[in-house]
Amino acid sequence: MEIKNAVFEISNTDIRKCPPGNRFEFAFIGRSNVGKSSLINMLTNRKKLAMTSQTPGKTLLINHFLINDEWYLVDLPGYGYAKRGKEGREKLRKIIEDYILEREQMTNLFVLVDSRLEPQKIDLEFIEWLGENGIPFSIIFTKIDKLSRGKVAENVEKFKNILLEKWEELPPILLSSAEKGTGRDDILRHIEEIIQSLQQ
Repeated sequence: MEIKNAVFEISNTDIRKCPPGNRFEFAFIGRSNVGKSSLINMLTNRKKLAMTSQTPGKTLLINHFLINDEWYLVDLPGYGYAKRGKEGREKLRKIIEDYILEREQMTNLFVLVDSRLEPQKIDLEFIEWLGENGIPFSIIFTKIDKLSRGKVAENVEKFKNILLEKWEELPPILLSSAEKGTGRDDILRHIEEIIQSLQQ
């Protein structure tokens, strides 16, 4: 798949204000500071499409970007930013859950996981919640350029093994580096394959 144009359409906190129509939506989510905005910019070849920030937990809105006038890339708020306070975390949880559970156009959710870290409880619990609710999702391990290939493989394998304790089958797993452009073709091909399978 080639991304010819990517245009910001709308930001909001209420799924009732998301774009109307039945275009496919591919949403991206992850723990705060996982590199989500950088990945979105890398995928679309636009340096400032999604605003990156040094401050974790900066994305508080559901952001829709129209890709090739055909489908939406959706940037969701990050989960689990502890410094936000209980009320703020609850508000964010509602925004995220409302979109994931109620947005019929949501075609696939990409869960971003930091490849540099040991499996994190918050990621595992979020993925388990997706499974319990029957949400279609894929996992993208980010920042793979920050570690040796062997260490990335080891961390990914640990994550898979924990998932396999409860899951009979693993979701699609992809590797990426926003800085190096690694994984771009694989992720876009995956999106294209999902669209094609649903159009048949």
